[in-house]
Amino acid sequence: MITTYPHYPSWRLPSEGVRWSSSSVDAGVRVDRKRHYVPKVPRGLHRLLGEISFGLRAATARWGRPDVVLLVSPALFSSAICVLRSKLAPRRRPVVLWVQDVYTLGLEETGQGGKVLARVMATVERWVMRNSDGVVVIHERFAEVLSQRLGVPEDKISVVRNWTHLPEPPAVDREAVRKSFGWGADEIIVLHAGNMGVKQGLENVVEAGRLAQDRGSAVRFVLLGGGSERARLVELAGDVAAVEFLDSLDEERYQAAMAAADVLLVNEKAGVATMAVPSKLTSYFSAGRPVLAATDPGGITESEVLRSGGGAVVPAADPAALVERAEQIGADVALAARLGEQGRKFRLEHLTEEAGIDRYTEVLAGQAARGTRSKVRRSRSRSQED
Repeated sequence: MITTYPHYPSWRLPSEGVRWSSSSVDAGVRVDRKRHYVPKVPRGLHRLLGEISFGLRAATARWGRPDVVLLVSPALFSSAICVLRSKLAPRRRPVVLWVQDVYTLGLEETGQGGKVLARVMATVERWVMRNSDGVVVIHERFAEVLSQRLGVPEDKISVVRNWTHLPEPPAVDREAVRKSFGWGADEIIVLHAGNMGVKQGLENVVEAGRLAQDRGSAVRFVLLGGGSERARLVELAGDVAAVEFLDSLDEERYQAAMAAADVLLVNEKAGVATMAVPSKLTSYFSAGRPVLAATDPGGITESEVLRSGGGAVVPAADPAALVERAEQIGADVALAARLGEQGRKFRLEHLTEEAGIDRYTEVLAGQAARGTRSKVRRSRSRSQED
């Protein structure tokens, strides 16, 4: 595996152990890490340079003789460079692109960039996908967008849902965990865990916290993690006691925090409907706590939460609706338990690691077999020419 050093969502490289290149073995897999430019503010040209710098490092590394080349987007431009290398190689291997976010939709839905940038992004994204032998998406709605908007042939597209990376959560003493975080027994803790970026639109949560504080509500919003927008959000929430920020936690404390919260929050910027599937949902459903999504109607997040039966939905950018629904769920112990159990059931039926890996193995094995057949045909062709 060729990858970079951990830097997301803080967009900072670790303070120690970062060399130009390093190799290690993790669970029997060789991991080659390549240092590259990591922008402090991951937007625009800086984000592009970051992706290009990693793409060049990955494309100029030794690939060995893989049966299949698996690329991940994001990073789109890194993947584009590696697709180009694969096409130019004398012995081309099948390329599979694993799509986590659709850049073209991201620009449209977040309002970043302009029409020219959107056209350029759509052109690059379309080229990368059409020149990949297979494209894996994480939701059925993504498959529709790729085929209808970007012209990717349907027979190239496979759907493999992201699975939860967390083990079955251990039983926790919720009262003790809440006390360790300074959360009162009479408070309704609404926890948002994960990246704090533009598409999360978390200024809505800050305003909801301000409203909860003004009303004397029992709701406290806790924003856990980091991201490009965190510093701005901390400043925005400077005088709001009902909004708390926590740094990233290790896996054990992270699971304990989710289990101890009353409500687990997904918040999206108004207009964000199709560009991404919040990865935090897989972790939330594992926690057995009710999920509350502040998102646009008709989008992927709304459909996923309602399909699971594990939560409720309010409109994006509506702080009052967010506070009111959080109060309702937090105050109804039976409702919270029922929603949490439904989310856990959905996770066990649809989001297990075993199911995801089995499906992925099927996709990659199919591409490897196709690559073997192509190699045999080329060999026969050369023999006939001789």
